[in-house]
Amino acid sequence: MDTFSLLGDGFAQALTPLNLLLLLVGAVLGTAVGVLPGLGSAMAVALLLPVTFGLDPTGAFIMFAGVYYGGLFGDSTAGILLNTPGNSSAIAGSIEGHRMALAGRAPQALATAAIGAFTGGLIATTLMVFFAPRLVDWAALFGPAEYFALAVFAFAATATIVADSPVKGCVSLAIGLSLALVGVDPTSGATRFTLEQTQLFDGIAIVVITVGLLALGEVLHVAARGREGAVTAPAVVGRPWLSRADLRLAWPAWLRGTGFGVPFGVIPVGGSEMPTFLAYSAERRLDRRRARPRFGRGAIQGVAGPEAAGSATAGSAMGALLALGLPTSATAAIMLAGFQQYGMQPGPLLFERNADLVWTLLASLFLGIVVLLVLNLPFAPLWAKLLLIPRHHLYAGITVCCGLGVYATGASTFDLVLVLAIGLLGLLMRRHGLPLAPVLIGVILGPLAETELRRALAVSEGDVTALFDSGITRALYGLLLAGLVLAVVTRLRARARERAVDEPVG
Repeated sequence: MDTFSLLGDGFAQALTPLNLLLLLVGAVLGTAVGVLPGLGSAMAVALLLPVTFGLDPTGAFIMFAGVYYGGLFGDSTAGILLNTPGNSSAIAGSIEGHRMALAGRAPQALATAAIGAFTGGLIATTLMVFFAPRLVDWAALFGPAEYFALAVFAFAATATIVADSPVKGCVSLAIGLSLALVGVDPTSGATRFTLEQTQLFDGIAIVVITVGLLALGEVLHVAARGREGAVTAPAVVGRPWLSRADLRLAWPAWLRGTGFGVPFGVIPVGGSEMPTFLAYSAERRLDRRRARPRFGRGAIQGVAGPEAAGSATAGSAMGALLALGLPTSATAAIMLAGFQQYGMQPGPLLFERNADLVWTLLASLFLGIVVLLVLNLPFAPLWAKLLLIPRHHLYAGITVCCGLGVYATGASTFDLVLVLAIGLLGLLMRRHGLPLAPVLIGVILGPLAETELRRALAVSEGDVTALFDSGITRALYGLLLAGLVLAVVTRLRARARERAVDEPVG
């Protein structure tokens, strides 16, 4: 009952006209910034941090809650409509979401994303309020070997499941890992793949790679096809409400995605990229068992699962930040800076010293999820009308936004050259049928895998068997091996069926 009473006091503080207005303004601003290519939810919190300087701490963090969830939905909106996700956590949901938009189902894709964000965020926040200690104990079981096993699992799942050809998937993964190695080796201090350019010593920013590969690569691909690429804008079909058939496909994916996302918010693996791609891979694997697979043609499950996973990760990451002082994503790290600007340090003592503020913030997270759904669900058709803009105007605007977004993050003209080069790489990959998702997962998780592998080997003094010592690592590698065997058997059976169909009947 103590938790319920504290949470009730938090709602009493948050449900004032001024605080509700701040929450609404934060959600609108977060969504608006998140929609812009090259920016995203983390940048939204960073850009709007100075706006809160004149507010009291309670009002400031309530506004942050709105920006936090609004930015996440803005990331997904840009990815679904324009194939330019504002943050790497929205990449997985954008794969099928953009295909839905091109098929004229943009409102339904946006509605799926909004409801998925609501479902994942609501469940994750509820678990954080009532069951945070157990999740923290579970996260404490992970060491360097377990983190490395998780990264390998994500690499293999993405390369073999997302791609139609495992060979092409592995080639794309190798490209992503190569891009992740650019910069100074954090252990030895040696430079790697920098071409003696000092601007590359810090590596290539994920924003540059994401914008170049997805956004600019798509623009160049359309421009290279000339008149062939000048396809008329798809008609926007239907209202943002999902049909019964859509709901039957989406609601299990929302729950499965939430199951992927909640634990990863507590584990410091860098954000929601891994759970969103794992959720996408799981939905694609399940879809292949259907008589008529939907993936590749705009599968609603491919949006529902990753969006719920991303929102669930964001919700549990906020709980980890408050309870442990541990930022498990870039956005949470910026939120930590917001706490410190008011002289507060998140962690166990925060609940004792600033209990009123903490429970008000937790209550505002619940309210922020509701505001996100109420605000964006009716406006899904309005966002979808971006697709009705003439294609040459739309892609010209995307190119300008890409340049502005990349320059705003680092104020470097060298980044503009890099984004153009990576855009050309994206064009070549599209021309040769190489999938983009393995590149991005390699760039995002490559540094994590390298760091944790080195830590595990350093602790074990070079003993490779330490990577397989724990039950968690053996379980992960066992699942990976079983999945690979299942994938090989499935492909062999499919080829046998194709040969049986092609053989003439005697």
